[in-house]
Parts: sequence; structure tokens; C-alpha cells
Amino acid sequence: MKTTLTALPLVFAFASAQAADIVDTATSAGSFNTLVTAVKAAGLVDTLKGPGPFTVFAPTDAAFAKIPKAKLDALLKDKAALAKVLTYHVVPGSVKAADVKPGEVKTVEGSTVKVSTRDGKVMVDEAQVTKTDILADNGVIHVIDAVIMP
Repeated sequence: MKTTLTALPLVFAFASAQAADIVDTATSAGSFNTLVTAVKAAGLVDTLKGPGPFTVFAPTDAAFAKIPKAKLDALLKDKAALAKVLTYHVVPGSVKAADVKPGEVKTVEGSTVKVSTRDGKVMVDEAQVTKTDILADNGVIHVIDAVIMP
């Protein structure tokens, strides 16, 4: 009996040491609740839990709060429009900050985002990148301070 009880913490330690996918990583961060809700509403959970790799420019809850409530509520109810906006935040492949170069980058949505620097800050369209290289087992997340629109 003692052997079994002693072994339990090792099992739990192993499970918690495993990497998480993009959705689980965003959920555990605690500052992407609206993004995770939107991903669920758009039916994109399975995609972002898939093998990837993906690079996600992830707006924080504060970024979503900049959108007028009525407009955000309407977007959350329009699955097609929501999926279009969310996939505009995703780039195929795993691109870390050190590999980012200014220019146009094609998104999963199909159009391009403009990556640039302004006053020494990295920008994606009009959103500022505030944190980079949050690694997930199927890609990387870069935090942005605004929701970008296709």
C-alpha cells in the first residue's frame, strides 16, 4: 500500500510536465478568456488542438474589451464571421519572435497581415505585440493588445 501511495505523486508530476496545445495554453494563462470563448463559439477548438504547427497572435481580454459590447456580442453569435476574424490571427507554422521579419504574412483565413516595427515595437496590422514566444506543443502564441480584423 505504501508503494502505491508513494508512486502517485510521480504519476501526477509526469502528467503536469507534459506540454499543452494552443487552446490549453491560452486557457491556463488566464488572460485569454474571451479568445477561448470565441474559439469555442467558432468551432475551432479541434483545429487549434490539432497537430499544427500554428503561430497565433492572441488578443487578451483587454484587447477584446476595446470592441464595443454590441459589436462583440454580434460577432460571437455569427459563427462564420467569427471564424474569419479568428483565423486571421493564425499563421501556419511555428514562427518565433527571432524569426519574424517585417512584411506581409499570409494567415489561415487567406488574406495577409502586415508585420512591422513602429517606435521599436513589433506591430501586427495595428496591434502591438506585447509578449512573444509562449510555447505550446503545437505552435507558439504571441500576445497582442488589439483584435485585428481582416
